[in-house]
Amino acid sequence: MLKGIRAELNGDILQALCNMGHGDYLVISDMNFPSDSIARQTRLGTLLTMENIPAPQAIDAILSVLPLDTPIQPSVGRMEVIGKPDEIPPIQQEVQAIVDRAEGKPSPMYPVERMAFYEIAKKAYCVIATGELRFYGCFLLTKGVIPAEEAVR
Repeated sequence: MLKGIRAELNGDILQALCNMGHGDYLVISDMNFPSDSIARQTRLGTLLTMENIPAPQAIDAILSVLPLDTPIQPSVGRMEVIGKPDEIPPIQQEVQAIVDRAEGKPSPMYPVERMAFYEIAKKAYCVIATGELRFYGCFLLTKGVIPAEEAVR
């Protein structure tokens, strides 16, 4: 355990988050996503897990240390519901509230069609599989920057 670091964030996840660069994608996946096969195609090349927690809790923990790339564009993508691209299921509503709280302002997620989501995920830095059982609990987070004046030394 470390002071100020949430227990959900293990060493492998912290290392990956630290190694990501500005603009890199991170995939948070539910239990139905082909996490392992997609993870093998990412930059990291191996699957990371937070398997005993739901996606919203995982994202909340990750956003406690990861800056989002929000000044210019939306930085959190959500997998679209097949045939209903404007539908936002409860899991995605929960994550939206977490993102808004982390950013201190409304930061709308952008929708990504399912097959397009898989293709983007293959180009991500890494995949973190969660224990999320609900459908459409898959998200893309884009890493931002921390200005020098806000960096902790």
